[in-house]
Amino acid sequence: MQNDKRIKFINPETMPPSFGYTHAVEVRNARTIYVSGQVALNKEGQVVGIGDLAAQTKQVFENIQFALEAAGVSFDHVVKLTFFVTDISKMHIVREIRDQYVNTETPPASSAVEVSKLIREELLIEIEAIAVADV
Repeated sequence: MQNDKRIKFINPETMPPSFGYTHAVEVRNARTIYVSGQVALNKEGQVVGIGDLAAQTKQVFENIQFALEAAGVSFDHVVKLTFFVTDISKMHIVREIRDQYVNTETPPASSAVEVSKLIREELLIEIEAIAVADV
């Protein structure tokens, strides 16, 4: 997707340098896939990695990958990620896992928000994704 002329990754020189994300992504004439916020639940509905942000983040990215595949796309099609974490000081752990899934040459636009808690007490992270594909 990075060579797709319908998608333009924009990092203006007039803005601060971006590290691991793109300031803006322009998409024209494409199908949009919205992946709901995913948490560290396996297919049996059990929490994976209680107390372990890396394990939970990996499960979340696996869940997003399953949703993307069901829509006929992959992480190459992701243009936006939104992270909700209970401890923003540990974002470096999240980034390490994220970089195993996304194209680090043209990373998606991203937001990271610290939250006091998620839907279940054991959960440490939730991630939403937006992807684009052929119409």
